[in-house]
Amino acid sequence: MDVSAISPGVDFREAIDENVGSCGVLLAIIGPTWCSIKNDAGTRRLDDPNDLVRLEIASALARKIAVIPVLVHDAKMPRPEELPDNLKELAFRNSVEITHVRWNSDVQLLTQALERYVAPTAPSDTSPVHATVAVQLPPPTAPAGKPQSSRPSSVPLVLGIVAAVVVALGIVAYVMFRPVPDPSGALAGTWTNPAANQHNGLAKLEITPAGAQQVSIHAWGDCGQSVCDWGAQTATFDGQQAHATWQIEPNRAGAVQRTAVITLQPAAGALRVKIANTFADNRPLNQAQFTFVKAQ
Repeated sequence: MDVSAISPGVDFREAIDENVGSCGVLLAIIGPTWCSIKNDAGTRRLDDPNDLVRLEIASALARKIAVIPVLVHDAKMPRPEELPDNLKELAFRNSVEITHVRWNSDVQLLTQALERYVAPTAPSDTSPVHATVAVQLPPPTAPAGKPQSSRPSSVPLVLGIVAAVVVALGIVAYVMFRPVPDPSGALAGTWTNPAANQHNGLAKLEITPAGAQQVSIHAWGDCGQSVCDWGAQTATFDGQQAHATWQIEPNRAGAVQRTAVITLQPAAGALRVKIANTFADNRPLNQAQFTFVKAQ
């Protein structure tokens, strides 16, 4: 596990590159929000050059190691324009899909396909597999040559790769069968800001489910003598937080257009709301945090 295997003081980028360089094949587990999920700063994780997942996949691609996208939860392959430059090649790798309804056959197909990268050391189960889609993988990085008797035994390396594959499949099983966050249970409802005033400009939120891991957020701001309707935006809720962006037009003389980015986090029956405002006249970024309460 990378977070426990890298010693203090070691450059984690070099450690990741060195460890990825010793693998025979890398499985990239991709869910439906893989391209859009954001970090605590509100930026897309794939746009962070130091994100661990990006570092690992980029290192494998740069070394011409086989990278197999494994799609779960009905995820789709990312498009090249959605990926940073050092990950664009991933969009052209043949993927494998693992589903609930074909779990046993999908996993068995993936395991059998990986045999081209791992020399078998014992007879394996050859029972028929009933699947409706074929698994297509990229070609191996180098053809397997005939073992030379003078070379060291490859059994330890093979066992290590097999163990890594088993761990990867365990991660896939966890991703497939863990409870999916229910946005309606944590965020749904009407929320009000007890500290609202026309300087922070956010008074009320009305949140409703909008599909799997999606919520619709309708926002109202405080305009002094009245309440301004900002309209509704759709956001992805990953079980911990959701982000949405509004373009706010001036509502009084002297005001300027601004962009408001709102981050929502459930917090023990309340709603923690962060708002970051950027202005068209290039004034400094304005940020604030509030605790909203549910309307009775």
